[in-house]
Formats: sequence, structure tokens, C-alpha cells
Amino acid sequence: MENVIIVCVVCGIVGGAVRFLRRAKKSGQTCVGCPHAKQCGGCCTNRTESE
Repeated sequence: MENVIIVCVVCGIVGGAVRFLRRAKKSGQTCVGCPHAKQCGGCCTNRTESE
């Protein structure tokens, strides 16, 4: 019985994360993990000029 509860909780967490990502992409965010995702131009990497 405990296994069923654990599986339901894990599925709920994964489902919530997938839902968040899908909604963020539909709203036009290019970099979902970036705090400035709606304002950036899609280059959210921290690369320097020498790389």
C-alpha cells in the first residue's frame, strides 16, 4: 500500500513539472529556467567570448 502512495506522489510531482514546462513554452518563454526568460533573446548561457 505504501508503494502505491509513493508512486502516486512521484507521478504528481513529475506531472506538475511537465505541466509547468508546457505552459511556460506556450507563453513564449525561450529559457524556462532563467529568471529573465520573457525578456531574453534566447541566449541564456554564461559563455565568455574566448570559448
